Amino acid sequence: MPPLIGLFGGTFDPPHIGHLILADEAYAQLGLDRLLWVLTANPPHKQEKSITPLEHRLEMVKLAIAADHRFELSRIEIDRQPPQYALDTVSTLARQNPGMDLTYLMGGDSLSELPTWHKPTRLVAALHSIGVMRRPGDRVDLPALEKIIPGLTAKVRYLDIPLIDIAAHEIRLRAEQGRPFRYFLLPAVFEYILEHNLYCRIK
Repeated sequence: MPPLIGLFGGTFDPPHIGHLILADEAYAQLGLDRLLWVLTANPPHKQEKSITPLEHRLEMVKLAIAADHRFELSRIEIDRQPPQYALDTVSTLARQNPGMDLTYLMGGDSLSELPTWHKPTRLVAALHSIGVMRRPGDRVDLPALEKIIPGLTAKVRYLDIPLIDIAAHEIRLRAEQGRPFRYFLLPAVFEYILEHNLYCRIK
């Protein structure tokens, strides 16, 4: 079988232990050979939100994954001009990694919204599989999605992920309010936030 590369995208603002647990489980359950953390520079769905400068998020991801040789930071969406469409990312990575299959990781909410993505049918066709991380309360009507995006059902792989109620926005809020959040992060990431005074008041 061709080597299988997983694509784990996000703003990672900041990268926390929940991200690492998700990545670890996806690697094991999908039988990945490598997992790329695809850092998004300017996510189109967050244009109205304040995002930590790219250079800080880049360094925090490097620190978060430094100890795990299975994980690798990808600059594919940093070095390319916007807009950042998933199809373009997948197509570029496919050209850069001939003979390898790609699987895209996403949440159940993103799967439900897939018909609104840029050329979703072409995206699904370009992928070996789609690893879907479900959350309580998300609503995925796969038969309905299949009617809109033919071939989707055969590509979906649901992942059995432990419920991890940690979110980057909660960490940022805790920091802003002066509440503790040290143990939501790897020590190196926490120390980086402290050193650079990110997210306002730090404890």
